[in-house]
Amino acid sequence: MLAPREISHTTNDPDEWQPIATAPFDRDLELAVINYYGVHTLIFPCRRILTGWLKSGTQEQVNVLPTHWREWEDARSALFSLVPTLKRGSNF
Repeated sequence: MLAPREISHTTNDPDEWQPIATAPFDRDLELAVINYYGVHTLIFPCRRILTGWLKSGTQEQVNVLPTHWREWEDARSALFSLVPTLKRGSNF
């Protein structure tokens, strides 16, 4: 979730959310999406391409319609690498 940070439209601070139309093509980005359940961030870095978005680690195309972006921080990446991967059919 994006809370407690606010989505900003007026700053160039890398920690602040920027409108998706301003997303650069040359770096890893954290993306925010809005769906029926609210505002969410993707847990992996993405790169903008002419036809959409790629998952940075695998170069797989990601079918999302993000609304905002900010710089991907390695600290967030390291945090998510500690989360165990669940296998299909496994129980929590």
